[in-house]
Amino acid sequence: QLQLVESGGGLVQPGGSLKLSCTASRGTLDTYAIGWFRQAPGKEREGVSCISKYDIVPDSADSEKGRFTISRDNAKNTVFLQIDSLKAEDTALYYCAAGRLLLYRRCPRGDEYDHWGQGTQVTVAS
Repeated sequence: QLQLVESGGGLVQPGGSLKLSCTASRGTLDTYAIGWFRQAPGKEREGVSCISKYDIVPDSADSEKGRFTISRDNAKNTVFLQIDSLKAEDTALYYCAAGRLLLYRRCPRGDEYDHWGQGTQVTVAS
């Protein structure tokens, strides 16, 4: 059974950067598509980005015009989410999810993924 662990969150000032990690503590990620999601207080879960098992990112995944960069390193069994120019609105619990899914023009919905981590908190404040 695949188990995911997120890390890299924390408290940062507006304009700063963070690089989040999603690592399989059990199993390997190489056969999975990976998605990043976030949920802020009082809001629904929101898809952030995704990456296929072939290391392809759908064009529509880049909804923040380059502020969010997803990448994977199978040797490290890890998928990363680089967040630049952080804003207060980015404050949320960030989750990664894995599924044996084919990615086309759009990222899968959250309910299409089979495995979820516990999340890592990102707080952006002065």
